[in-house]
Amino acid sequence: MVIVRPFKAIRPTRDKAHLIATRSYLSYSDETLKEKLEHNPFTFLHIIQPDYKNKIKKKGIERFKDVKEKFNNFQEAGLLITEETETFYIYQQTNDNQFFEGIIGATAVADYLSGNIKKHEHTITAREDLFKNYLDTTGFNAEPVLLFHQKNIAITTLIQNYKETRAEYEFTTTDKTIHKLWLVNNTDDVNTIKESFTTIKNLYIADGHHRIASSSLLAQNSNKANSQYFMSFLIAESQLNIINFNRLIKHTNGLTSYELIDEIKKSFTVVKKGSIPYSPTLKDEVSMYLAGYWYSLLAIPKNVTQDCVSKLDPVLLSDNILAPILNITDERTDKNISFESGSTPLSIIKNKIDFGEYVLAFILKPISISALKEVADNKKFMPPKSTYIEPKLRSGLIIYPLEE
Repeated sequence: MVIVRPFKAIRPTRDKAHLIATRSYLSYSDETLKEKLEHNPFTFLHIIQPDYKNKIKKKGIERFKDVKEKFNNFQEAGLLITEETETFYIYQQTNDNQFFEGIIGATAVADYLSGNIKKHEHTITAREDLFKNYLDTTGFNAEPVLLFHQKNIAITTLIQNYKETRAEYEFTTTDKTIHKLWLVNNTDDVNTIKESFTTIKNLYIADGHHRIASSSLLAQNSNKANSQYFMSFLIAESQLNIINFNRLIKHTNGLTSYELIDEIKKSFTVVKKGSIPYSPTLKDEVSMYLAGYWYSLLAIPKNVTQDCVSKLDPVLLSDNILAPILNITDERTDKNISFESGSTPLSIIKNKIDFGEYVLAFILKPISISALKEVADNKKFMPPKSTYIEPKLRSGLIIYPLEE
């Protein structure tokens, strides 16, 4: 069982929700970020980037204090309000191609520490400490951890009932995505959600490993009740959208195209596919674009183990090509490799090779939910940039207060 409870969120007023909520600031280019800060006085980016006009930027705790001050200013101006009663939130995100909906609530850190909430990625201690200090100093968290679980009929039914009522928020963003949010504070409905999660044995982290690890550190160093929980968006695993990350490489480690292919043939069956973009579809297959041609690379069976991590396409690629042939041994730090989300059209990746920005590209398939769960269940970890998981939530739409 897992413990998920309602909380008194801090959130935008209904008329300002579409102006305040924002994508993560890391997803914007510097130019776009500057434009949004200068032309939207209500965006949550002003809280996250309180010193954007300053030539000298503060760091660490001093910067976090400015974030808290700007947050307090938004509250004092009446842009952000505090919920009067403990509430769950139903959040829905839809566009022409995707549909996500689930529950926003406060999930117990104790379930993370006990292993009831399972992870599949390594975290970096320095980042954990940095965000723990951020939470401790600012006193709020504006980005929920994305968790998934097996479908629960009671939760699904409750969500369906609320969808027939007027949403508290309903707005469309420039990417043509419709965002809706409903408040659940009826006692019976709140209890239904709480009791439903007690029947769920495990939750899995989809996105937010560092956020939950930092919340865990905070919980162990704080006696505040809210610090023993972290904000989460919980969705059924059937709704999760896992996208692949492709690899773009800047060199061939001194090999000609023919020499590189000969080296690859030691571990893969290589089939030339022509000049039309080719995506892999077969088990243990990746595709490659090199010198104007696409290739299918199918791993030779003797090189594929049944270990839940070693058999993943990103590992097959790393262990058999990137490290031994191209001398790319640390994908997190090597500047000769870049990662491109699978949502980027192959034609754009092809152009980056054709115009010399990169020399070759490897295209991977998305990792399945069952494979992700198998890794987490076995307490193992995927290599970096194995998955790009959606939905991505807006910062500042629902804010979890850490100070009671």
